[in-house]
Amino acid sequence: MAVDGVNLLEQLQTPALVISRGQVSFANAAAKGLLGSHIVGQDVRIAIRDPEAVRIILSEAGGTAKITGLSVGGSVWEIDCKPVGKGERLVSLYDLSVQVSNARAHADFVANASHELRTPLATVLGYVETLMNPKAGGDEATREKFLNTIRHEALRMQALVADLMSLSRIEASKYEVPSDTIEMVQLARETAGEFRGDAKVSVVANCESAKMAGDRGQLAQVLRNLIDNALKYGRPGGPVTVSLEATETGWLLIAVRDEGDGIAPEHLPRLTERFYRADTSRSRAAGGTGLGLSIVKHIVERHRGRFDITSRPGAGTTASMMLPLRRD
Repeated sequence: MAVDGVNLLEQLQTPALVISRGQVSFANAAAKGLLGSHIVGQDVRIAIRDPEAVRIILSEAGGTAKITGLSVGGSVWEIDCKPVGKGERLVSLYDLSVQVSNARAHADFVANASHELRTPLATVLGYVETLMNPKAGGDEATREKFLNTIRHEALRMQALVADLMSLSRIEASKYEVPSDTIEMVQLARETAGEFRGDAKVSVVANCESAKMAGDRGQLAQVLRNLIDNALKYGRPGGPVTVSLEATETGWLLIAVRDEGDGIAPEHLPRLTERFYRADTSRSRAAGGTGLGLSIVKHIVERHRGRFDITSRPGAGTTASMMLPLRRD
């Protein structure tokens, strides 16, 4: 390949290789970063250990193929090979990992959402059909019992649809950096005050004011979700503490603690996955949709923060987030 062509390839961020008579004669910086500098001079069958990719590279016509695991396990790459001269091939590599992952996540999300809606809907239809039977519908006690079940399942579907819409709105704005100034100590006290029927919710802070750039509605939603979870799954009648700690390094640590039964270690890494529940029956009985912590994680990430959950069986659970304070 001509010198000008090589110089041009070196400027590309896309990994590119030139194969001459079955050997890697050139690799740009992006390709070396992906495959290692040692590939220059190597036989292509050693540099790219994928039979279908090697077949296309060594063929007369070139072509495209997909490679899995080229960079890390589970990654997906497309290889595009074009003849550029006698015995020479230009090979470009395109990372499809995010695209494939998003498509898979979308398919899983639709399947899970459909399942979550199908279950209460089937219950509602079943009880309605039963009530339409004069024998069952004419009995007042049975009718009241069934109607209460229908109401419970309808409210469950309503909560699920509301959380799905909320998650959709959050994802639509996840790349927009919030700019409003929010006073978090005041917001935490106001949100905790919404649970005034639960006198065990308390707010403690190491500062009177902690300002950050944020979306007030979303941050209130985070606090509301975490407090609600702590009340649902904590020890009945036990205390729930919301603590705020401003650090000298410019971060605000917010933690919501309960004194419940705790969560087994194997569940902790997956709690923020959509529809994942550590205790399915208990969550559904409490009215949980399986989306609350996923919503929390997305909002915290939009605010350039970090979210974590720690727990020990029998010692309660702490949901915490680190958010950047506004530097005035």
